[in-house]
Amino acid sequence: RHRLFADEPQSVGGGDTGPSPYDLISAALGACTSMTLRLYADRKGLPLGRIQVDVSHEKIHARDGVGGGDSPVRPKIDCFTRVISIEGELDDDLAAKIVEIADKCPVHRTLENSSAVRTEVRRAG
Repeated sequence: RHRLFADEPQSVGGGDTGPSPYDLISAALGACTSMTLRLYADRKGLPLGRIQVDVSHEKIHARDGVGGGDSPVRPKIDCFTRVISIEGELDDDLAAKIVEIADKCPVHRTLENSSAVRTEVRRAG
């Protein structure tokens, strides 16, 4: 039912006709985070106003990242930075709870865990 187009920026040879694949992953993380927080807040009766999640992506040296040492095989890792903005009252306890719940977002968990990618090729038609 839905169509999404992805492309790379012109600076790397793309046509810039849509978000990059990493932009789409970032959007998925932001959307899943806000949905996870909204479901939790509604279930627990927390007075959270509008939730906005901004996500950026960069490649960083593994030694600068979370829990990593540098290795010649994988000297850089992907780092997604998530900034959650909440309208309404927000004390330190609620902010800590928001981080805890955000870290339970399924896309967050997928990105943090090692994943396997299986590829199959099928003849169309």
